[in-house]
Amino acid sequence: MIKPNSNNKVLIHTTKKPLLLVLSGPSGAGKDAVLYRLKAIHFPVMHVVTATTRPKRPNEKNNIDYHFVSREQFQQLIDRNELLEWANVYDNFYGVPKQPVRQALAEGKDTIIKIDVQGAATIKKKLPQAVLIFLVPQTMKELTDRLTRRNTESEEKLRLRIATAEEEMKRIEMFDYIAINEHGQIDQVVSEIKAIITAEKMRVTSREYNI
Repeated sequence: MIKPNSNNKVLIHTTKKPLLLVLSGPSGAGKDAVLYRLKAIHFPVMHVVTATTRPKRPNEKNNIDYHFVSREQFQQLIDRNELLEWANVYDNFYGVPKQPVRQALAEGKDTIIKIDVQGAATIKKKLPQAVLIFLVPQTMKELTDRLTRRNTESEEKLRLRIATAEEEMKRIEMFDYIAINEHGQIDQVVSEIKAIITAEKMRVTSREYNI
C-alpha cells in the first residue's frame, strides 16, 4: 500500500484581495477611452463614477460618465464627509464618493477610479496602498493635438489645460506605474493594465485599505 506523500501538501495559502486602482494623467491622455474599452470587453473591474458640478457635454450620460450634481448638492457631500477626495478643477468641483468604493472592495471586486493628477495626489496621501497608474500620450505634441481636436473649450481655457498638463507631467514619480497611450493603440494600454493587476495579485503582502 502506498502511503500519501506529505510533500504534496500545499505550502502557501493565498487570498487574492481586491485592488483599488487609480487611473490618472493629464487631460486628453485618454482615460475615458481606456475605461470604455475595459467595459466593452467586460473586464471584471468596478468603475466608481466621479461626481462633478461641470456641465454635461452632449455625448455624456449622467451616472455613467459622471454623477452630474449642482454646487449645492456637492457641498452637501462635503459636509457629510461622503467624498474620498474632492477638488476644484478649472472652476468646477470633482469628487469621488466613498460608499461605492467601500462597498465594491467589501464585495471582493477590483475597483478603479478615474481622476485628475491633483486628485490622485490626495488619494495617495489618504490611501497610500492604492495602485496609481499614470496614463500619458507618447509626446506632448500629441496631447496638445488631442485637446485642440476636442473643440469643447474656449482658446483661453485650452491654453490653461495645456499649461496644466505640462505641470502634471512633472509629477510622474508619484505614481506606481506608467501606461503610454499611443494613437490607435488603446488595446495595448488595456493589456498593460491587465498585466499590472496580475502582478499586484502576486504580491506576497496584499494591499490593505481603510476607507
